[in-house]
Formats: sequence, structure tokens, C-alpha cells
Amino acid sequence: MNTIRKANLLQKRRWRIRKKVTGTAARPRLSVKFSTKHIYAQAIDDDAGKTIAFLGTLDGSLRKQKLKANLAGAKALGLAFASKAKAAGISTVVFDRNGALYHGKVKAFADAAREGGLVF
Repeated sequence: MNTIRKANLLQKRRWRIRKKVTGTAARPRLSVKFSTKHIYAQAIDDDAGKTIAFLGTLDGSLRKQKLKANLAGAKALGLAFASKAKAAGISTVVFDRNGALYHGKVKAFADAAREGGLVF
């Protein structure tokens, strides 16, 4: 019962964020998702409904590093995603924390992406 309530509250936070945060072709939405084991990040053009760039800890080059969903993994993935986004022609994004608090892993990912050259 408690897990259902937590899931409902998380969904409400996601909807509340997504009311304000939308991505365009010029400034896509950088959505980051932390599962218990892995991290997934994608740049999304909401107008066209397309994913422009995607990177996760299960990617071939990052899988060898055995990144986890912790601070070190978030920093490494943030830098790697920034370089992949730059290669795809993305320089500015709008950040979507996907219902998570802007603290800890989420903040580490965002700071590393900024350090890699993304502007948001």
C-alpha cells in the first residue's frame, strides 16, 4: 500500500515538472532517470516527439567501466553525455530531473554535464 502511494506521489511530481519543462529542437529536454542499478539520460525534442541523443550506463563503452547509479557514475555519465550531445549538435538544454530531488546524484550529473559544455 505504501509503495503505491510513493509511486503516485512520484508521478505527480513528474507531471508538475513536465507542465513547465518542454524541449524543442533548438533547446531539447535533458531527461535523467536513476534506477537502482543504472542511469539513463536522453535529450528529447518534445515538439517532434523524437529522442536526439541517448546514453546510459548499459552503453558499450560505459559498460566496461562498470558504472553504478551513484555519485561517481553520475559524474562519469554526465561528462560522457555532454560530449555525445555536443557531437549531435546540442549546446543548450532544459533539465528534467524526472521527479527526483535536485540533490546528490542528480546534482552531480547536472554539474558534470555543465562541466562537459552543456548550458542549462
